[in-house]
Amino acid sequence: MKRSGNLIVILSDEHTASALGCAAADVNVLTPNLDALAARGVRFTGAYTPTPICVPARAAFATGRYAHQNRLWDNAMPYRGDPEGWGHALQRKGVRVESIGKLHYRDDDDPTGFDVQHIPMHVAGGHGMVWGSIRREDERVTKSERMLGDYIGPGESPYTRYDAAVVARTKLWLEETAADGDQRPWCLYVGLVAPHFPLIVPQEYLDLYPADSLPPIKLHPRDGYEQHPWIAKLNATFGGDEAMKDEDERQMARRVYYALCTWLDHNIGQIVAALDATGFGDDTTLIYSSDHGDNVGARGLWGKANMYQESVSIPLLVVPPAAEGAVCGTPVSLLDVSETILDHFDATLAGERPGASLYDIAAQPDDPDRIVFSEYHAVGAVSGCFMVRKGGWKLVHYHGFRPEMFDLTTDPQEIVNRAEDPACAEKLAEMYEALRSICDPVAVDAQAFADQHALIESYGGREAGLAIGSATATLPPKTGA
Repeated sequence: MKRSGNLIVILSDEHTASALGCAAADVNVLTPNLDALAARGVRFTGAYTPTPICVPARAAFATGRYAHQNRLWDNAMPYRGDPEGWGHALQRKGVRVESIGKLHYRDDDDPTGFDVQHIPMHVAGGHGMVWGSIRREDERVTKSERMLGDYIGPGESPYTRYDAAVVARTKLWLEETAADGDQRPWCLYVGLVAPHFPLIVPQEYLDLYPADSLPPIKLHPRDGYEQHPWIAKLNATFGGDEAMKDEDERQMARRVYYALCTWLDHNIGQIVAALDATGFGDDTTLIYSSDHGDNVGARGLWGKANMYQESVSIPLLVVPPAAEGAVCGTPVSLLDVSETILDHFDATLAGERPGASLYDIAAQPDDPDRIVFSEYHAVGAVSGCFMVRKGGWKLVHYHGFRPEMFDLTTDPQEIVNRAEDPACAEKLAEMYEALRSICDPVAVDAQAFADQHALIESYGGREAGLAIGSATATLPPKTGA
C-alpha cells in the first residue's frame, strides 16, 4: 500500500462494523461517502477495539498499548500523556500534529501529543464517571435512569450540534493550512461523536429509515434467548432494553442509530470534499475508524461493553490517494492504527507495543495466525472479560464464568457457543493458549480491581466516590455553533 504525504485520521464513536453500506449487512445502512472511500482504499473486515468503552479505548489508541499495559481501565481513568503515544513521536519528528473534536482525555492542559487541540471534548470535570469504578458485585451500584436518555427520536442534540461544529472547524483548518505556506507534513486527528447516544437525529436522516424497514432484532430475550450470566449482571447496571416504553420506541431507537450513521457519513463527506477543495486530496492519506461498536438491541443489549461482534468490532478504512479498492480479512485493531500513524511518518516510539502497521498487514490480506485481543474492566463488569480472535475463531473468557467461543466463518452472527462442544476441545485449548500468550487473566483482573480501589480511596472512599460526577455521558464544550 502506498504511503503518501499528509495524514488525516477520523475517529467516530460507537460505530459498529456492520453499519456500513459496503459491509452488505442485514440492515441497508446508507453510507455513500464511506462506501466511496472503501472503493478506493483498503477495508479491513476483521477490525476490533482494544476495549469496548470510550475512555480506555482512546487511551489505548493514543499509546498503542493494551488497557492492561496502560492500567487505564475505565471511564474514570482518562489519558494524561503518560505513557507517550504516537502524537509525541510525531512531534519529535517535526510533523505538525493537531486535533479537532472529541478526544476523551483528561483535559487540554495535559501533554497528550498535540500541538493544538481545537474545540476538544474531554471527560466531565477531568475525572469522568467515577462511580463506574465501583464494580465488585457486593459494592457496585445500579442506575435506574436509562443510558440512552429520556427521549429517542427526531431533533437535534448537543452532540449533533457539536459534530457540525467539528466539521466546520476541520474545513476552516484545511483552508487555513492550505494558505499559510507551512510546508511541513501534517497529521490531523478529527474526533466525531455520532452515532453515540443520545439517540436523537435530524428528521431528514430519520426519514431514510422508515418504520418497519428494519429486520427483526437478533436473539431478543423475548424470543427465548438467554443472556450469558456475566452479560445479565452487566446489563442490570443500567435501564436498558427493558426500559423501552414499548415496541415502537425500541424500533425507533434502532432507526435513529442507523440514521446517525448516515449523519456521520454526511459529515465525513464534507471533510473529504474540503480535502479536495483545498488541494490536499492528491497528497493525503485518510484513515477512518471508531472507538467501539454498539449492540443496537441485539440480545436485548444497547450500547457497548461486551465482546459480541456488534460491540467489539469496528469499521476500518485506509485510503491512500492511489486507488486500490481492496478488502483485508486479517484480524486487526485500533492499536494497529497507532502503529500505522508512526509508520506513515517514519517515527519511532519507545516501549513494548503489540500492533503492526496496516500498510504491512494489507500485504497479507488473510493471515490465519494473527491474534487480536480486547478486554473489558469497566462499569457493570463484576469481573474482567477478555477476547481473542485468531483466524475465524473468537474466544470470550469471562473471569469466574463459563466461556463462549464462536466459529465466525460458519456462524458470523454468533448464534452457537462452541466452547462446550467436545468436538471443539482442541480449538478451545488453542484459543486459551493464544489468550495466555498476551496476558494472565487472573493477574490482570486482580490488578484492575486493585487500581480501581485505589482510585476510589483517593477520592475518600466509596460514598465520596459515588458523589463525584454521576453523568453517563460527556457534554461537548461550547463551540459557538
